[in-house]
Amino acid sequence: MNETLLLVLLAAIGFIAGVINTLAGGGSLLTLPMLIFMGLPPAVANGTNRIGIFIQSITSIAGFTSKGIKPSIFGLYLGISSLAGSLIGAQIAVDIKGETFNRILAVIMLIVVFFMVFKPKINIADLLERTQGKYLWLSILTFFFIGIYGGFIQAGVGIFILLALTSINYMSLVKSNAVKVLVVFIYTIGALAIFIYNQQIDYLYGIVLATGNATGGWIASRWAVKKGDGLVKVFLVIMVVAMAIKLWLDS
Repeated sequence: MNETLLLVLLAAIGFIAGVINTLAGGGSLLTLPMLIFMGLPPAVANGTNRIGIFIQSITSIAGFTSKGIKPSIFGLYLGISSLAGSLIGAQIAVDIKGETFNRILAVIMLIVVFFMVFKPKINIADLLERTQGKYLWLSILTFFFIGIYGGFIQAGVGIFILLALTSINYMSLVKSNAVKVLVVFIYTIGALAIFIYNQQIDYLYGIVLATGNATGGWIASRWAVKKGDGLVKVFLVIMVVAMAIKLWLDS
């Protein structure tokens, strides 16, 4: 395929992934295979994908802020914790064989699907947010491990973040998404630095991907606030099911 057409396709897929990542998570399951299809080794594709995620996070934060949902100190705490974890995860990604990525992700997705099916139903609208005391410390610990995973492979991390914030902290899905994009922005700084240091970045592909990611993230962040929790929940369920099917077929 013509190189120019490939770059246009990469930007288009980046746009779709930016929407998915902002509303739920799992967009990297589109961008990572595309980068590998374009000839990048799995480790380089993993690193290059972080440029798009980083820029997308900035525009998503701006989009939420423009709708009155601003970054919080609570999100900052979780971001710092996940940053520490991401340095570990990214280093593991640099050293590990590419073919093990899907196997690890498949196991994690089975756990997530099980949790979503069997966790108690909670009407978050009738409950107070739990962002202080023991719940703050539990979240900080949880996000350290989320950071390890996010630094390692990124794909699906948004789903884990939303599950943590709604289950532990009783946050609405829209507000959880606003916290999510801040956390991803912070920990991606560390992960991206590791990949850059190990020269596992293709900057041309990364910038093209980032253009699509950023546009999708900006539009989706404003749309999510306008449409509310119902839309976000639909995307969340769809992406979990789609990811589980993909991983099953690939294994």
